[in-house]
Amino acid sequence: MTDSSHKDGKPFRSATIRDGVIRATTRSFLHALGQDDEDIARPHIGVFHTGGEMSPCNLNLREQAQHAKTGIYAGGGTPHECPVVSVSDGLTMAHSGMRFSLISRELIADSVEASTRGHQWDGIFAIGACDKNLPGLMMGMVRCNVPSVFVHGGSALPGQMPGPDGRDLNVVDTYETIGKVLAGDATADELEAMSRACLPTAGACAGQFTANTMGMVSEALGLAPIGSSMVPAVFSERAPLMRRAAKSLMRAVMGESPLPRDIVTRKALENACAVVSATGGSTNAALHLPAIAHEAGIKFHLDDVAEVFARTPLIADLRPGGKYLARDVFYIGGAGVILRTLLEQGYLHGEALTFTGRTLAEEVADAAEPDGQVVRKAGDPISRDGGLAVLKGNLCPDGALLKTAGLKTLVHRGPARVFDSEEEAQTAVQNRRYEPGDVIVIRNEGPKGSPGMREMLGITALLYGQGMGDKVALLTDGRFSGATRGLCIGYAGPEAADGGPIAALVDGDVIAIDARAEARSIAVELTDAEIAARLAKREVNAGVRHGGLLEKYALSVRPGHQGAVTHSGAVTWLRDES
Repeated sequence: MTDSSHKDGKPFRSATIRDGVIRATTRSFLHALGQDDEDIARPHIGVFHTGGEMSPCNLNLREQAQHAKTGIYAGGGTPHECPVVSVSDGLTMAHSGMRFSLISRELIADSVEASTRGHQWDGIFAIGACDKNLPGLMMGMVRCNVPSVFVHGGSALPGQMPGPDGRDLNVVDTYETIGKVLAGDATADELEAMSRACLPTAGACAGQFTANTMGMVSEALGLAPIGSSMVPAVFSERAPLMRRAAKSLMRAVMGESPLPRDIVTRKALENACAVVSATGGSTNAALHLPAIAHEAGIKFHLDDVAEVFARTPLIADLRPGGKYLARDVFYIGGAGVILRTLLEQGYLHGEALTFTGRTLAEEVADAAEPDGQVVRKAGDPISRDGGLAVLKGNLCPDGALLKTAGLKTLVHRGPARVFDSEEEAQTAVQNRRYEPGDVIVIRNEGPKGSPGMREMLGITALLYGQGMGDKVALLTDGRFSGATRGLCIGYAGPEAADGGPIAALVDGDVIAIDARAEARSIAVELTDAEIAARLAKREVNAGVRHGGLLEKYALSVRPGHQGAVTHSGAVTWLRDES
């Protein structure tokens, strides 16, 4: 039989479920899984993935998990496949189903915890590839704090525009073409051709949207192998990648490497924020990083994220604000190119640990040099103050988020056009019931008010399709997709349901936005007394009685600037690493 203890002589966690006379029935269950005595004596590893047919992002993750299981067995472990739920942002966009997208992040983290602690797994191998399942899996890993590795399942290859144009396409092109059809600038046949061509393979959406942003974050945090996140989902290279990662995990399980809470430190979180800013990544990262920090017992909120965003330059020219896609990053050497470039310019903490036990600096030492186009070389950033900004002011005292990458203008002043739900706003935008210069306000879509914090890609894409994307601003206490572009400000806090100033707005109120580095402000031209008086008179929206999961979520969710987490954590467990 294989030795059933760590190199330091301590028994594996899984000894709890297999050793001794009292565990004879448990061994019966393991034998029924097809395990022999040698398999049972090995460390037991939970292989968590979100594979299934709920979206192309998840379509081939089970296949990838089989290669991970092979590597685990070759490395001396016994794998247990543990599929978990996932909700597709693509299939829930612009309807009530989007309320379940962010909630699914918590369900995934809870599922990882329940299975790992319930079955006493000795380690976690996690594979995800859709917007909320990447952070959800990482949250579960950090919460359980057993040896773990994460691998992003990879992005889809881009489609190609039919006809002589031949340009690369992704699903955002289809969203924006909907707006062109409604504006009379494209035909229904053109839209149909676009919808069939834009997403030709399995994998996450091809740009630097939320999934690929969080894939890079997993590397910057030290939870994933360097170079893993940008390998396209359908490339054969994924098979050996999974096996190598599994063997590295088994070395950690044997007691040779740090645990997730040793890896996810304040410095690692700052590294993750830096790679988001440097790539013009998804604003959703500013929601997910505080949530991952919370699982590590670290108070790391939106203000902490903002500080790193402000000091990190934009060096990668990635869509939606730029030109290139995840496939292009892979061809120049992967995310390690970006991490090494940032490290050499002093924007990362190279001493931060990774799951291998080596430092981030050691892991990226052999990464390729930047190519100068997809990733800019030293001294030639696209923007010196990064691709995202946190705005504050009397309208958003807790902050709001804006992706600045690719924006033509950072200043806007105009009258509010206020809507109390996404549906109201969508109907108005479809029918062009707004004017150039307006600030379209969508409220009651925050974590508690929605509940579920829906994202507004459908509306922002319509605006661009109508040719109005750079002529209006949009503000919401809900979220935006990582694929959103334009002067679109989300995560406004406090949200309307918590009595935030956004709840006091009426049509015609003048809103001033200044996203330049020296300002970073958003304000309504009202006095504090006027805002307070309106809030005191407002009728509190009791909302719809949703029941079930949405009701539980609304009762437990914390504000967006704290990561919209749903558990407080023990006070004695929290630590301050400032």
